[in-house]
Amino acid sequence: MPKDTSIRSVLLIGSGPIIIGQACEFDYSGSQASRSLRGEGIEVTLINSNPATIMTDPVTADNVYLLPLTTESIETILKKHKIDAVLPTMGGQTALNLAIECEKLGLWKQYGVRMIGVDTAAIDITENREHFRALMERIGVPMAASKTVTSYLEGKKVAQEFGFPLVIRASYTLGGTGAAFVHRPEDFDKLLKHGLQVSPIHEVLIDKALLGWKEYELELLRDKDDNVAIICSIENFDPMGIHTGDSITVAPAMTLSDRTYQKMRTLAIKMMRSIGDFAGGCNVQFAVSPDEHEHIYAIEINPRVSRSSALASKATGYPIAKIASKLAIGYRLDELENPITGTSAFFEPTLDYVIVKIPRWNFDKFEGSDRRLGVQMKSVGEVMGIGRSFQEALQKACQSLEIKRNGLGADGRELTDANAILESLANPSWHRLFHVYDAIKLGIPFKKIHDLTRIDIWFLKQIEDMILTEKEVEKYTLDTIPDALLFEAKQKGYADRQVAHLLDCLESEVYKKRNDLGIKRVYKLVDTCAGEFTAKTPYYYSTFEEENESIRSDRPKIVVLGSGPNRIGQGHRVRLQLVVHGVLAAKECGYETIMINCNPETVSTDFDTADKLYFEPVFWGAHLRHHPARAARRRHRATRWADRVEACREDAALRHQDHGHAVRSAGHGRGTRALQQFAARPQDPYPKFAGVNTAEEAILTSRELGSRCWCGPATCSAGRR
Repeated sequence: MPKDTSIRSVLLIGSGPIIIGQACEFDYSGSQASRSLRGEGIEVTLINSNPATIMTDPVTADNVYLLPLTTESIETILKKHKIDAVLPTMGGQTALNLAIECEKLGLWKQYGVRMIGVDTAAIDITENREHFRALMERIGVPMAASKTVTSYLEGKKVAQEFGFPLVIRASYTLGGTGAAFVHRPEDFDKLLKHGLQVSPIHEVLIDKALLGWKEYELELLRDKDDNVAIICSIENFDPMGIHTGDSITVAPAMTLSDRTYQKMRTLAIKMMRSIGDFAGGCNVQFAVSPDEHEHIYAIEINPRVSRSSALASKATGYPIAKIASKLAIGYRLDELENPITGTSAFFEPTLDYVIVKIPRWNFDKFEGSDRRLGVQMKSVGEVMGIGRSFQEALQKACQSLEIKRNGLGADGRELTDANAILESLANPSWHRLFHVYDAIKLGIPFKKIHDLTRIDIWFLKQIEDMILTEKEVEKYTLDTIPDALLFEAKQKGYADRQVAHLLDCLESEVYKKRNDLGIKRVYKLVDTCAGEFTAKTPYYYSTFEEENESIRSDRPKIVVLGSGPNRIGQGHRVRLQLVVHGVLAAKECGYETIMINCNPETVSTDFDTADKLYFEPVFWGAHLRHHPARAARRRHRATRWADRVEACREDAALRHQDHGHAVRSAGHGRGTRALQQFAARPQDPYPKFAGVNTAEEAILTSRELGSRCWCGPATCSAGRR
């Protein structure tokens, strides 16, 4: 079955403003889908209200409308353009809700528009908790005991029937809005009322809490002939009770037996087929009992490209949104080509590496906010680390967070108060991973840690093994450490600065030592097929082995430094203005473009944005030594990295030129003292100010300037601290 030739014009609905639970991963999905459809000769009309996106860039679609995501805006577009089909699955829950509203008003029927990629019946079944529970019961998919209620009195009755603990989940909401675990009867009334209020249909599902169960996700693709492929399995490091967007996740699943995985795979396919006859992407979530029986319960299914789809795409190298959009216009999976290997897209990726995703929070911006993690998402961004082992990927993800830690441990910032650690383990917050490490290092029994966190013992053992390696390294000095032990530490993901902390020496000394020993960073391909076929796409991660798969070309190069995870003040508009456009401009000038970033949510880390993509922590390392290049700086984090490169210009192996701006001008812009000297010219008026480094200097300066002073830090974004 070739593509449906009756579809000549498609309306693509965006996700609107970036909010928690619906961030720039949908911009990535939408822009990829738009390029994919235009590549088929289809006219793409796009509507979104967010100007800080790649998808609203004029080059992304044929017609771009920056309008409110309302039925009135949709009708305005339908009157102006002959639209054959609407694709609402790339814009998150916002796009689905708008598509349903237009369906109810009869707009699609009135203007002869077909909905592709999903159907309204599937959306209704998956978003209406009662309908979904009834369907799962009919097809024999187990779920936790649950009931849907639409009033306070109904909710009280269900609570008395089920007993505590319970979970409240509001219908038709995003990012777990209105959801909560209820452990005590005295908290139930308030949380039930809140869930009913935030649900647009005044409905919540109350189910028996599966506390301590393990949580998994599967990403699926399905074509019109009912062929289904499982693209990625994702395991949550944290147990049920923490929203998957706030949980550390690992791919492929680490602690699942093959027998249970095959059963989960079968259940996921059955669920996708049962909710409707549509072609496209789907995300299914399961809970698994943490015992030898591994009982599987379904949690939910999303009949669209989900928040996790961007992560799954970057984890596997399989372009989910691109393929899903082609399936929506009639192609079969076996008719499409995997752009990475050139083989059929009807295959399930195989990973010979591990990825770890860690969320990024901005609690420091909101003093007094509740920092406890639960079933309502609170993170604003995420990072992804890729390694040959779980330990290496975990360390690289921790190094990418930019929270003033060298990684997981080996930086002297461990918490040593046992009571504080136990309190943190019992009440999870953003630093629980680090406190799990601290607890193991402090000698708190495994059983105690597991009972408080319900984190699988396998993960705890992996962290314990890292701590044992650290203790072994600390027995030596830089001169006496055995070559094999240094190599082991590097293979487990420890950065030079972490090894230097353990050996009580300089980072540069560790770098020189390991290079003299031939312990050098090599780069491996993310090829979706574990090396079974030759990969065409230059998408790499670093590790410490023998064979290097990244071949250096003779072309002049531009390295574009990413800004790492999303956070307040350094969000998606940076990627639009400074990265994607910068890469495209450099390509037009004939440069080979090289992207270094660790954020899986963005268009900048799409496999075909730059000529080469290195999915690596954006901190000082040896990446530029592999590709001597000119570096284009991006935002403040990258500026600080460029400063480090500038300091090493005498290194004959590294010839760096900053094309974003001169490194000295970066100092003028972000360093207060340098700016004062630069701006002290009569033709450039500016208010009185001064740079200070101590509290005493600040007091004296405030007296000189007067009582109304503004204090701001140098070299940071969004007025941080």
